[in-house]
Amino acid sequence: MELKKVLTFDEAANYMGMSKSCLYKLTSQKIVPHYKPNGKMIYFEREELESYLLSVRVKPQTEIDEAASTYIVTGKHKEAK
Repeated sequence: MELKKVLTFDEAANYMGMSKSCLYKLTSQKIVPHYKPNGKMIYFEREELESYLLSVRVKPQTEIDEAASTYIVTGKHKEAK
């Protein structure tokens, strides 16, 4: 089964696992990329939603510990991946 590339508002809220009111707030504040081809209905591109959802990565404690150990030994920050 092929996934839809363009999602409706309801589909996007469901896909992102958030309430419609939360998604509406994100669109009205222009935080989430969206399209309004006729000025009323809101559509979303699946890839853009995925990029938004993955935009701020929180490092696991093991990575933080590794970076701290590297800094203590070498005095230098570990290069970001």
